[in-house]
Order: sequence, then C-alpha cells, then structure tokens
Amino acid sequence: MACNPDFVQYVIDQCSDAGEIAVKKMMGDYCVYCDGVLFCLICDNNFYVKVTEPGRAVLKEVILRSPYDGAKDYFFISDVDDREYMMSLVKVTIMALPKPKAMKNPLK
Repeated sequence: MACNPDFVQYVIDQCSDAGEIAVKKMMGDYCVYCDGVLFCLICDNNFYVKVTEPGRAVLKEVILRSPYDGAKDYFFISDVDDREYMMSLVKVTIMALPKPKAMKNPLK
C-alpha cells in the first residue's frame, strides 16, 4: 500500500524545525532526509526512524519494527502529532548518524 501524500506532508511539517527536510519517493514509500542525512522512512502511512542510542533515549516508547519485508528494524513512531517531540527525535538521530560523503566529480 502506498503512502497518502497528506500524511507524508504532515510528517514533514512536524519535523521541519529540526533542519532542512528533503523527501525522495521510492516505490510508493518515502525516504526522508534532514540536512542531507537519511534518518527515516515513511512506509504505508507509518513513520520509522533509524535506530540510534540518542534516539532511544528520547523515545516515549520503544517499538522496533521493520518498515518492509527484508528491512532491518527501525523505531516505529506512533505519535507524530507532538511537534516538539518529533523535532527533538530528529535532531538527536541525525547527530548520531554518519554525515553523507561528498560525491566526487566523475569528470575530473
């Protein structure tokens, strides 16, 4: 089942104070980036955040689920309505994840 665009936009809006949010649609679901760091997936109208220890420390409840068959577990976030909670979760998560590597120019 594909995601509802209104739900995706709502989640993006809830996270927007954490940094620059970008979204890429992937086979009906979405990869979400903050300041260039992939931190979550939105699959079947559910919000999944990459597992980090700082993220675990701010979670209201720890629920681990796979967003799709064959994927490793992510934190499943059931409360997407608390904007401050979402912002703090995103901030601590992206700080704990590796930063994207600069791409090399293939023409050089």
